Amino acid sequence: MKCITYVLSLLFLISNQLVGQTYQISGKVVDEQNEIIPFSNILLLQAADTTFVKGTSADDNGFFVLEDVEPDLYLLQASYVGRGSKPLALDITQDISLGALIIPLQANELDEVVVTAQRPKLQRLADRLVFSVENTVISSGTSWDILRNTPGVIVNQDELMVRGQNATVYLNDRKVQLSSQEVQDLLQGLSGTNIKSVEVIANPPARYDAETGPILNIVTSKNIVPGYKGSVNGSYTQAIFPKFSAGTSHYYKTEKLNLFANYNISPRKELIKTVKGINFQNNSQIYSQWDTQYQRIDESQSQNANFILDYDFNERNRLNLTSNLVFNLDQDQQTRLGNEMRDGLGQLDSTFTTINNTTLDNTNLAFDLLYVHKLKKPGARLSLNGHYTYYDGTSFQNLNSEYLDGNGAFLRNFGFDSDSEQDIQIFTGQVDYSTPIGNASLETGAKISSIDSESNVNFFNFSGSSNTVDPSLSDRYKYDEKVYAVYFSFLQNWEKWSMKLGLRGELTEASGTSLTLNEINKQDFFEPFPSLNVLYSPSDKHSFSFDYGRNVDRPKYNDLNPFRFFYNENDFEEGNPRLTPSFSNNFNLNYTWNSEYFFDLYYRDNGANIAYLVFQDNENQTLVELKQNVLESKSYGLDFTVSKTILPSWFLFANASVFHEEETFLAVESNNVEYTNEVNGLYGYLANYLTLSKDGSLTGEVALTYISKFLFGSYVSDEQLNLTLGLRKSLFNNRAVISLASEDILERYVPTYTSRYLNQDNFYRRRRETQFVRIGFTYNFGNFRLQDNQRTIEKRERGRLKNDE
Repeated sequence: MKCITYVLSLLFLISNQLVGQTYQISGKVVDEQNEIIPFSNILLLQAADTTFVKGTSADDNGFFVLEDVEPDLYLLQASYVGRGSKPLALDITQDISLGALIIPLQANELDEVVVTAQRPKLQRLADRLVFSVENTVISSGTSWDILRNTPGVIVNQDELMVRGQNATVYLNDRKVQLSSQEVQDLLQGLSGTNIKSVEVIANPPARYDAETGPILNIVTSKNIVPGYKGSVNGSYTQAIFPKFSAGTSHYYKTEKLNLFANYNISPRKELIKTVKGINFQNNSQIYSQWDTQYQRIDESQSQNANFILDYDFNERNRLNLTSNLVFNLDQDQQTRLGNEMRDGLGQLDSTFTTINNTTLDNTNLAFDLLYVHKLKKPGARLSLNGHYTYYDGTSFQNLNSEYLDGNGAFLRNFGFDSDSEQDIQIFTGQVDYSTPIGNASLETGAKISSIDSESNVNFFNFSGSSNTVDPSLSDRYKYDEKVYAVYFSFLQNWEKWSMKLGLRGELTEASGTSLTLNEINKQDFFEPFPSLNVLYSPSDKHSFSFDYGRNVDRPKYNDLNPFRFFYNENDFEEGNPRLTPSFSNNFNLNYTWNSEYFFDLYYRDNGANIAYLVFQDNENQTLVELKQNVLESKSYGLDFTVSKTILPSWFLFANASVFHEEETFLAVESNNVEYTNEVNGLYGYLANYLTLSKDGSLTGEVALTYISKFLFGSYVSDEQLNLTLGLRKSLFNNRAVISLASEDILERYVPTYTSRYLNQDNFYRRRRETQFVRIGFTYNFGNFRLQDNQRTIEKRERGRLKNDE
């Protein structure tokens, strides 16, 4: 490390010595009435070809200074809110102090400064689909709106999916390390005006981890001028309970330094209602019917702080430090459960109620350090990356049940306490090298990751007795995992063809130890992960592509813990330390016509997929939820997408998907019979984006989502329908934005999940607060038109920290 520091310092000193005499340009910016214009952008362009040289921004008094300007012929221009001064020609041979640059009250548009609105564009590349939305009607919404409207993306219960698989969201090629709900909150607060494009990567190339799965990469516009900007934002959501969020972000840029810091707090209170039904059977005859009503109130106050530093030592050496700190302390879950037990004829036999109170604390701290060195060969670069994550989660549960007979007379009670803790530390190191070779390019690299997880659970303070809960369930579980990876990727372009070929190899060494079970589960294997992407474009209007990729799905750390979490003594979740990684093979064939009509045909062999399975024990009258490797799993389908401007003020997006999904698993409560759960489904999405004012400051959205059926492990969902409306109004020359949105207007976005086969017959319907009205407000200050360097930490291992509900 010292050697690298000395080399960087020497390069920095040498570069300073090689720079010749430079000068500065100073002045101020006013309008036609000689009123100052603060925070305007100052652009210095080459006179020969108007390429950008450097820039800055005026201060709050309209003054600016451009330093370190080399002798040459330039054009100087000031711009603000779509208005630009006339380009001023300058021959720099000495310091220049200008009088004033005048920005007229009416727009003086230049291509380099003002870009008029255009329709969204779609482009097929060898390994991805690029959906360009910059300066379009879609960009007037939020980043979440853009993702929902991206071709090939399906939204199911707020999960973003690509060809039936949950997609990972990236921001500027850096993974967003948040839960699905937190990702939605983040993107709903990120204005679409900052978004340049969305990349849909169904089969990620070899440089991505084999566990990545489909990727949605959001690419933001690039900043070109230094300066400061900041914002404050807040939202109010009225559902069953009101919800609030507030945040502030600050960005500062010089020619070498970029700083970004933000803080968000989101107090939440939410009611979740769940209905469950179980028909317990004996020789195919129902002898007991259980109807359960859950009411759970979740309260939390999540706080998230981020800090990002970019420093350019010179044109060839750059350093980035990203940190993320999340506190979600004093979470409270209060659950009241009421259960009626009837006999086979429907006569009330007995009842019980359960009060289940749980408190949770979670802390998540992450640091990421990246060094990039551009080599002398144009386009060649070397990067080094190190990452560290620390996660700590604790919980305390108090559960008490009271049982009554059919006449309401007391029978017995039962209760217990439990506490649990999980500590996870993740270390990763990665090196990447890329270089062009003629009209081709080569990428290669290596990565090592180390995960150390330790979990503890204790059961105590028992009152009464139970066949399912006792102190012997207390356990300590340790999981250690190391993954060593190398990859190679080659891209070749011809006149009408493009091909990307990649190969990644990963060596996994993992060990899980349960002290209570006195069991050690080890995994030691090496697996190759090839990928292939081919694109053929015979003309501007037609393109064909084929891609293939092999991936792995590793179990989440919580799923491996052999612990039980109880809703009541007869209904619980249980971890599975015997879970093993599953491997999938993905094939996709695509056709695009005129960048408006898209046909995608896909087939995916998921192998021994890790699925969410629920089994009822008819003899002991229990219901257990667990993750299990299925015997085999596959899915295939056809997607059709239309992305088209109907009128200048009306953009239409429509997507239809016909699909088949199936999984074969061992029905462990049905004598281990092999059973195949399958579904044929239809997904439809129709969105209308409207510009409702001549100046484009008022926009609206009407969207409709329909899903006929969906496969969820051992369950099949019924149909769901979601109608949403939205309005967005920008104020004060886009300095402020106010928005109004209404979701699930028809109250039909809550499906019922049913598992009915052999001797299994149960269902559940969980209703969150999907129906709501939200008002949002954002105010920008400083030179708010700058683009920031906000990024998140790209580490697949962090995505396995927890299993979202």
